[in-house]
Amino acid sequence: MKFTPEKYNIPDEPQRPYIDNEEIWSYLDNAKPTTKRINQIVSKSLGKERLNLEEVATLVQADSPEHIDIIKNGAKLLKEKVYGKRIVMFAPLYVGNLCMNNCEYCGFKATNKETVRTTLGNNELIKNVEALEQNGQKRLILVYGEHPRYTPEFIAENVKTVYNVKSGNGEIRRVNINAAPLSIDGFRTVKEAGIGTYQVFQETYDPEAYRKYHKGGKKSAYDNRLVALDRAQEAGLDDVGIGVLFGLADWRFDVLGLVRHTNHLEACYNVGPHTISFPRLQDAAEFKSDPKFAVSDEEFTRIVAILRLAVPYTGMILTAREPGHIRKEVLQYGCSQIDAGTKIEMGAYSKNGSAKQDLNQEQFLINDDRSLGEVIDELIEGDYLPSFCTACYRKGRTGEHFMEFSVPGFIKRFCTPNAILTLAEYIIDYAKDDTAEKGWHLIDKNINSIKEPRLEASLRMKIERIKQGQRDLYY
Repeated sequence: MKFTPEKYNIPDEPQRPYIDNEEIWSYLDNAKPTTKRINQIVSKSLGKERLNLEEVATLVQADSPEHIDIIKNGAKLLKEKVYGKRIVMFAPLYVGNLCMNNCEYCGFKATNKETVRTTLGNNELIKNVEALEQNGQKRLILVYGEHPRYTPEFIAENVKTVYNVKSGNGEIRRVNINAAPLSIDGFRTVKEAGIGTYQVFQETYDPEAYRKYHKGGKKSAYDNRLVALDRAQEAGLDDVGIGVLFGLADWRFDVLGLVRHTNHLEACYNVGPHTISFPRLQDAAEFKSDPKFAVSDEEFTRIVAILRLAVPYTGMILTAREPGHIRKEVLQYGCSQIDAGTKIEMGAYSKNGSAKQDLNQEQFLINDDRSLGEVIDELIEGDYLPSFCTACYRKGRTGEHFMEFSVPGFIKRFCTPNAILTLAEYIIDYAKDDTAEKGWHLIDKNINSIKEPRLEASLRMKIERIKQGQRDLYY
């Protein structure tokens, strides 16, 4: 039977499930990658147009070396056009690992009796934030298990506490959240606390695989989680992040699921996700991953390139689950945000030294445990521009307004100067001498490449003000 997309298409309506297995598999089964077609799709993406499911399926099914090279080279070029060499830095801070869910792959699952259950008290939270600030961090994501204790009001109070912590010149300027799906009223509560992005990962869009791995707790309800960020949008929280844990199901299906989710949010709310995350499954306490769905390094690099082309204007988050050499490779294909100096044991940032990872006390295994300073030094060596910028939140460039700037590519005019200013702050306040020397050279190089004389002059003036002790200057 000839495939007709209309047969499977589900109308995009707020808070209505929109994943149809037959639709996604039909796109994948009917994809016919040819050199001509792949070049057409890459050209469309380079025009900063989001791809549709048929086009993404074609890229996913393109597995010849020639076609993969076209895809990766296109992703490299697109990243340079939209984001330049800027890489946004952040750190995760685990606030509480109490959890009522029983996700098989998670070290915090309810059935793991070896895990020491902890929720950071106010003083512990402050000490960890101070430690992060003293290393130069400016952006955090607070992470919570799913438990009745972690109410919207509790999360909101944590956010306010974090924003009030100041250590020398250190301060946290943006707090993102990774926590359980909330009600509309709950999302309103955390929005009022001044959060940045609220992340809810579907983990896998394959309903059958989802049911296999989620057998207890509220998270076992696939549809409720699928439309969680619709509730956020209804609450006026228009800055949301989506993600997949690759390795739970066929990665091809989940790539299309991510794009379908993006399409749904844009169709219903005129704004897509601010970020997409794509961690690979790691071993955790009482869990060994199924090799059937393991994503190889080669497949992972393709995934990053395909997602970059599929959603040209969406931030892509690369985490410390990946080893350093893989992170270094895939930065060029489209990642715009990375964590560094990451510790996922409860309260670990305020502890001296670096303890050996214990899967009974951590959610999963991390593979890049380098310090923030080491990662920044490597980025500078690679000609990347580390950024701690949070200007869009001060200027109201979020949600639909952010899309107005970012889709045409105008955001690059703000991002590069703001990245330079935050890097100048980091160099003065935290960098080692050799990193500082390389960093100032990189800043000069980037300023000299600015083709607007007024902007160049203004930027140089702001840097002089930073050298004289001012902080938090931005465009």
